[in-house]
Amino acid sequence: MDALLTEEQRGIVDSVDRFAARHLPPEEVRRRDAAHVPPYDLVPLMGQAGFFGLAVPTDHGGLGLGWTEVALVQQRLGRHGYMAASIFNRVVGFGVMSVLTYGSPAQKRALLPGLLAGEFFMALALTEPGAGSDAGAIRTRARKNDSGYVISGSKIWISDAAGARFLLTAARTGPDGCGAAGITLFLVPSDAPGVSLTPLAKVGNNCMPSFEIGLSEVQVGADAVIGTPDDGFRHLMSTLHFSRASMAATVTGAAQAALDGVMAHAREREQFGRPIASFQVIAHRLADLQMRIDLSRLMVGHLATLIARGLPCRREAAQAKIIATETLRDVADQGMQIMASAGYAAGSDIQRFWRDSRLYTFGEGTNEILRDGIARELGFMGKGRT
Repeated sequence: MDALLTEEQRGIVDSVDRFAARHLPPEEVRRRDAAHVPPYDLVPLMGQAGFFGLAVPTDHGGLGLGWTEVALVQQRLGRHGYMAASIFNRVVGFGVMSVLTYGSPAQKRALLPGLLAGEFFMALALTEPGAGSDAGAIRTRARKNDSGYVISGSKIWISDAAGARFLLTAARTGPDGCGAAGITLFLVPSDAPGVSLTPLAKVGNNCMPSFEIGLSEVQVGADAVIGTPDDGFRHLMSTLHFSRASMAATVTGAAQAALDGVMAHAREREQFGRPIASFQVIAHRLADLQMRIDLSRLMVGHLATLIARGLPCRREAAQAKIIATETLRDVADQGMQIMASAGYAAGSDIQRFWRDSRLYTFGEGTNEILRDGIARELGFMGKGRT
């Protein structure tokens, strides 16, 4: 599919490859995973390379390209190292696109230059102990006072919160019990008085630490509100729209990297006097997995085109996220079966994809909830919001 790229797009892909060769060769990815080292040091380097400004208009300091180019970078970074793609997606999806889409002119002026330069990034503080797929069940509350707002509550499983400068925080400003209505988004400094961060142990994604966040009478100014007060749920859907597209592109790249390693093993590993890839059961399985990755890549490209043209694509974003994450999950699972003991070894790459991939089918919206949304779009279920 690289044959369809323009010269400019090939140049972007080549720049990502050079970046990864210098900063994220395979041995460095393995070292960071084993030592649980997050990729925050790569953020300013990505900023210097101009990666964050691809889809940003030139009058805001960007390159004035589109989401198609963003998706190319995401796929390529995902192929080299998901940790780098993840932090790229956080800067672009939670930061740049949120500010561009519903930030005020003053917030655009204040925040976009630093985001594009890779000086900082944001984390999305949405999930709570009782509010995950049901984002309308948010209980964290923000009450207005003379100085702005006071926020109290808790969040959980917030990725990269300790490295973020701001927590894009969803809090209830309307009455309790009104579901998605009455939610406002705030830019809360991660080091603000009253903010506490507790690291959480996880099965995988070692380079993307997650935290429980306590918010105890956190005072923020009125200018901390981003978007329209009480309309934060609609803004959240916009943010999740971009983040789901980001995840779909990234895990498509990761799935290709995982399968490349499995295919290399199948060509080299011999049993009964010939490579195991020559046995039909293995060859067909590999062929099926490559077809699924190619279908995922096509879906990601289609979604990127819709986003670039400003067309409605809620269903397509959900579909791309489901297809891509379930493809990576199955590539990793079947890859472990094909590689057997070689894959089960602690130092193998496929075992990292295997344990990491389990997050993505429920992160950024569970695939079950997204299927509900698709069914509603098709007219099969009652009204709801995803």
